[in-house]
Amino acid sequence: MKTPPLILVSPSTQARGTEFADRSISLSDRYSEAILAAGGLPLILPCLTDKAAIAAAVARCDGVCLTGGDDLHPDLYDSNLPAEIRKTITLVSPERDLLELELIKQLFAQQKPLFAICRGHQVLNVALGGTLIADIPLQVPGALRHQRSDAKNALVHEVTVKPGSILSRYADDMSMSVNSSHHQAAGRVAEPLLVTGTSPDGVIEALELKPENVGWLPYLLAVQFHPERLFDRHPRFLEMFRDFVRACELGMDPAR
Repeated sequence: MKTPPLILVSPSTQARGTEFADRSISLSDRYSEAILAAGGLPLILPCLTDKAAIAAAVARCDGVCLTGGDDLHPDLYDSNLPAEIRKTITLVSPERDLLELELIKQLFAQQKPLFAICRGHQVLNVALGGTLIADIPLQVPGALRHQRSDAKNALVHEVTVKPGSILSRYADDMSMSVNSSHHQAAGRVAEPLLVTGTSPDGVIEALELKPENVGWLPYLLAVQFHPERLFDRHPRFLEMFRDFVRACELGMDPAR
């Protein structure tokens, strides 16, 4: 029987869990369902903060999926954020921030594939030296309504796609429709990254490595939208997961 590639999936955190009201992890099953449908084996990480344990987890996996969730701590990208904007930031989790920043560091050190979704797209940009738009309604005049949690499973706006990018594999005439469930976005783009998708208001919807940096990882695609909520009704989003899983499979230890 063929062994599927093992995909680490980062979780959200919550201050009170179900069992003992301790700090706990939480994650939509949609991420795991999409990875399974694409041929991978998802493994949800605990919210580790021990760097050696995170390095060991990355060493034993074949790729990582960074998921959506709550806001990053603003001091990670702008310690001088105005109070009016700072008050829009809710439910930060320093432990999750530390986990994902270290995961990204280890991914680049160990050269494992990465698929980053929504918050994952944002934390990747911050980890590599970029910034965030902390609140789109306050900081992007004339912006679309991007926080469409009321339509999280629906296609709500278009994305213009850069020709020749990974994202262009899934586009029709360099455009595609996506869902949208965020109030933050990538701001100043980290130097190693390239914008490969934008919404009509200019908000960044996808990031990849620049051509001169593509050798840094076997695969990297970061998207602001949520393909895991669309994969079972729109084949292009399942194909995103399949391409990621194939990249993970290529790096598997033959002994497995």
